[in-house]
Amino acid sequence: MKFIIAFILTALLSFSWALFFPWWIIAVAAFIVAALIPQTAFKAFISAFFALFLLWGGQAILIDTRNAHLLSAKVASILPLGGSYIILILVTALTGGIVAGLAALTGSLLRIPPVAVRKKIAENRMD
Repeated sequence: MKFIIAFILTALLSFSWALFFPWWIIAVAAFIVAALIPQTAFKAFISAFFALFLLWGGQAILIDTRNAHLLSAKVASILPLGGSYIILILVTALTGGIVAGLAALTGSLLRIPPVAVRKKIAENRMD
């Protein structure tokens, strides 16, 4: 259940904040969601990755179909993608997914105190 909530919340925050802020706000949204919703580091990464992969991929497909693949085909011919607009959309979706996934991983690992801190806490409890 936490996975689905984190997935939806990451996608919604990323979409709404990206309307007003730069593109990298997706990392901030994924970080905050992962820091507030306790999950394992792997689940936090996967939920944020797929949320942004689907969000950016869906947005890229929607924009691309509205202009009959003209702009994406030209950009794909400039980049070493062989002129394939489909690969350009996949690269776009992967970029968003990786950025959000790594930010969520960082937010999730922030919840886990380092070993030295845990040992210090354990020593103080024994006193």
